Amino acid sequence: MKPVLWRTTITLTLLLTGLLLAAASCEPPPPGSITPTSSSPPDSITVYFTDPTDPDASTYRGGIDELLVAAIDDAQAAVDMAIFDLNLWSVRDALIAAHQRGVRVRMVTESDNLDEPEMQELLAAGIEVLGDRSEGLMHDKFVIIDRWEVWTGSTNLTTGGVYLNDNNLVRIRSTRLAQDYTTEFEEMFVSDAFGPGSPANTPNPTVSLDGILVEVYFSPEDGALSRLVTLVSGAQHSVYFLAYSFTSDELAAALLERAAAGIQVAGVFEEDQYNSNIGTEFDNLLAAGLDVRLDGNPSHMHHKVIIIDEQVVVTGSYNFSNNAEERNDENLLVIHDSGLAAQYLSEFNRVYDLAAP
Repeated sequence: MKPVLWRTTITLTLLLTGLLLAAASCEPPPPGSITPTSSSPPDSITVYFTDPTDPDASTYRGGIDELLVAAIDDAQAAVDMAIFDLNLWSVRDALIAAHQRGVRVRMVTESDNLDEPEMQELLAAGIEVLGDRSEGLMHDKFVIIDRWEVWTGSTNLTTGGVYLNDNNLVRIRSTRLAQDYTTEFEEMFVSDAFGPGSPANTPNPTVSLDGILVEVYFSPEDGALSRLVTLVSGAQHSVYFLAYSFTSDELAAALLERAAAGIQVAGVFEEDQYNSNIGTEFDNLLAAGLDVRLDGNPSHMHHKVIIIDEQVVVTGSYNFSNNAEERNDENLLVIHDSGLAAQYLSEFNRVYDLAAP
C-alpha cells in the first residue's frame, strides 16, 4: 500500500513540520537496528513446488513468486536478499514498493547478472544491490524478512526458475534461523566476504522448529559435503535424489556403497547438465546398476534434493558439485521431518515418472 499523502491549509510552520516527520518515517532504519517484530507467528516450515506442467505456467502468472511477493508486501522493517539471479517483475515491483514505504531493502547477487534490466531498475530506485567479488559464483537463494522469516530452496527468482523449471521454495518462520541467514548475508553485504573468504560463524547450526530439527550449512565454509556423505552413508532403507548438477565423487561413492548394501537408491539427473557437464556421475551410477534417469522437463530440472529413509530432506542452492563445495557461496538445509519428506517424495515421484528410464 502506498503511503497516504496528507494535505493541509494551516500555517506554514505546521506544514513544514508535517513534511519533515513524513520524510523521517520513510527513511529505512539504520544497519543493526532491525529486531524481529513482537507479533511474529510461531515457528513453522512450509514447502512449495513449481509446476511447469500447469497450462497457466506459460502466462507467467499465479506462480510461487506471488507467495513471496505477499510476504514482501507485509514486511515492516527489512528485506535482505541473496539471490543468484532475478528477472521477475513481480518481485522487482514488490521490492521497490517496500523501499518506497520505508522498508530497508538490501540485495547481494552474482556480479555477472547485475546487467539484468530488473537489477538496474532496483538500483535506479535507490535500492542497494551488491555484486559478489569472488572467482566462484554467488549462488545463494534466500530472502530474510524482518529478521524472523526466511525463504530459500533451489528457486532463482526468474521467469524460468518459477514457471519453466522444476524447483522448490521453503518458507521458514524462526528468529533463530533468520539470525543464521542474516549473519551470512552481512558477511557478504557488509564485510565483503565471499566464497572461501567467508568465515564459519553460523550462530545456530541446529534449530528446532516446534520439534522439527533443522541443520543449517553455508558453503564453502561449513563442510557441507562431509555432512551429506555421513547422512547418505547412514541410510537404512532408501535414498532418493534430484540433482541439477552432480559431479561429487565422494557423494557418488556413498550412494554406491549403500546400493551395494541393499539400500534402495534412485535418482534423476538434469539432462542438459549431463550432456554438457564434464565429470557428471550419471554414467558411473548407471553402470553400477543404480536406478538413475535423465529428467523429462523440456526446460530444466533444477532441484538439489536428497531424501533419506523418507525421514530427512536435504535442500537448498547447493549442487552436488566440487564448485558448490569449494568455490561458490551456497546455502543448505537438512530437515528432519517425515511429513516434509513425504511432500518431497511426492515431488520426486512426479519428476521421476516424467524422466527417461
